[in-house]
Amino acid sequence: MPPSTLPPTRRALLAGLAALPLAAALPGGARAAAPLQVVATTSMIADLARMIGGGRLAVAALMGPGVDPHAYRQTRTDIVKMARADLVLANGLYLEAQMEEFLDELSARRPVLAVAEASIPEGLRLGSEDYAGRWDPHVWMDPALWSRLVPTLQARLSELDPEGAADYAAGAEATAQTLLRLDAYAREVLASVPQERRALVSAHDAFRYFGRAYGFEVMGIQGISTESEAGLARIEELVGLLVARGIPAVFVESSVPERNVRALIEGAQARGHAASVGAELFSDAMGLPGTYEGTYPGMIDHNVTAVARALGGNAPARGMDGRLSAGL
Repeated sequence: MPPSTLPPTRRALLAGLAALPLAAALPGGARAAAPLQVVATTSMIADLARMIGGGRLAVAALMGPGVDPHAYRQTRTDIVKMARADLVLANGLYLEAQMEEFLDELSARRPVLAVAEASIPEGLRLGSEDYAGRWDPHVWMDPALWSRLVPTLQARLSELDPEGAADYAAGAEATAQTLLRLDAYAREVLASVPQERRALVSAHDAFRYFGRAYGFEVMGIQGISTESEAGLARIEELVGLLVARGIPAVFVESSVPERNVRALIEGAQARGHAASVGAELFSDAMGLPGTYEGTYPGMIDHNVTAVARALGGNAPARGMDGRLSAGL
């Protein structure tokens, strides 16, 4: 992006802060005195970096619980954080749609990695139903697919901090094992949902990778981006699906207003079918910091357990290891 397309005050701020030296460029002794400063756009990417890097990293996420990354715009504070970081991590695949131009500009001055875009080959991506020529960015919904980000992050961190290469290798191995175990749990409990009920209806189309991985038909009231609108025809279509297939639950999302889901439930009730809210799922953001659900494994554990139990499958109320903060 040409620098002139940024607002002048932000352009000047970025230029001034970007003149600061990278910590990664300091001599080894100076570098070892402080952790690598990493800024991630989403909490899912931030948590993955923490899992791999441990105490060698100081990781900050720009978007916290309940924040919609499709509509998020960087603040002045964000600009300062990213311009001072040793590494900025984004998802890419048009998730951070409102930040793309800024991230392009920043990449000429600081290391920026669109880690999902760099890790997931086109043959494994799903196309966007909202934007021609774009991809569905919600790859974290499939933990086996998300594990492909691990070696990409490990390599980039080792490049910036060679002294920590052995630590990053060990962290990457442990992280990959955690994600594959999470995937195995998901496959086991979701396979117990009766075939006719394997339909996940939610506020927007964030779960298509989930559906592909675990054999669920996924339907969002809105499209892949929360910027798309839900029309009356779409709601009527989904009401008919709930009634015809006897689907007992639909799902709200932590980062998307639930008014359209409520309209869907009311429509089904008007046609004699009782559907309920199965649970609030985490789609574009994780749970509260300091909670199990505020980690990537906890986010997926919660979603998998909630979906399985609400749609008639067998899953423990407290999840994979009994760590969910409330029974589902």
